[in-house]
Amino acid sequence: MLFRSGTPDPAAGVGGTLLTAFAAGWSALPLGLARALGAAVGLVAFGVSPAYRAKLRANLARAGFTGLRPALHAALEAGRMAGELPFIWLRPTGAVARRVQCDDESVLDEVERAGRGILFLTPHLGGFEVTARWYALRAPITVMFRPPRKRALENLLVHTRGGAGLNPVPATLSGVRAMLRALRAGAAVGLLPDQVPGAGEGRWARFFGEPAYTMTLPTRLVEATGAAVVVAVGERIAGGWRIRIERLQGDATPETLNERMERAIRKLPHQYLWGYNRYKRPEGAPAAPAAPEKRP
Repeated sequence: MLFRSGTPDPAAGVGGTLLTAFAAGWSALPLGLARALGAAVGLVAFGVSPAYRAKLRANLARAGFTGLRPALHAALEAGRMAGELPFIWLRPTGAVARRVQCDDESVLDEVERAGRGILFLTPHLGGFEVTARWYALRAPITVMFRPPRKRALENLLVHTRGGAGLNPVPATLSGVRAMLRALRAGAAVGLLPDQVPGAGEGRWARFFGEPAYTMTLPTRLVEATGAAVVVAVGERIAGGWRIRIERLQGDATPETLNERMERAIRKLPHQYLWGYNRYKRPEGAPAAPAAPEKRP
């Protein structure tokens, strides 16, 4: 039986409750154990899923990482990323933040003294869910998320997306308006710049040499508010995370974003989420331009 949007789905409600309970139990595990179990699951997924294995290896090859070893390393780290999510989402924010190292807070000090809003750009790299939660203990931050397609996940996300100082907004017009208000008030907002936007919300730009539909929202936010743009990466390290923060040089165009994301990824290639379908064409978007032929 199909349920329309807004209509309670009993199966989804039960599934969401069970998923939330499972995540809560998992979050009680020590971080190292949670990561180790996640890594094992990541390797199993790589072994049993031909589709996942093919997508991961194809995306790695686009960036010049070929062979089995990089693929296995990426699958292992993707599992670690999934394994640590309940810890990040459901442990007290302060407990998570105590595991964070950051030597770049002077970048934030400079921007905050100028009274400008801050646009955080965090790619699917390392512990990307950590950066906003860590910053939320310093100052409020509005973060955009895409509502899940599976209704069973909604219950879990209701319990995990918010938190002290953390204001989650959906990837809709109302969410964009909330981000504009925050930036104009001199507050911070956060985006995943390598998330594929909907048709009409991006344009094709090269990412590791091939066309990838890339969001134009950062450009529009900066043009409308004069916000400062920083790139934040939550590198996964033993016992926690190391957050690296740099100012974005140049305009926040899709081309500049992808070039900057490439540089960050090449520093930690095994921690990028290579299984993400970064090169998909959103429904209704124009066809991608032909990629230039590679020279022998």
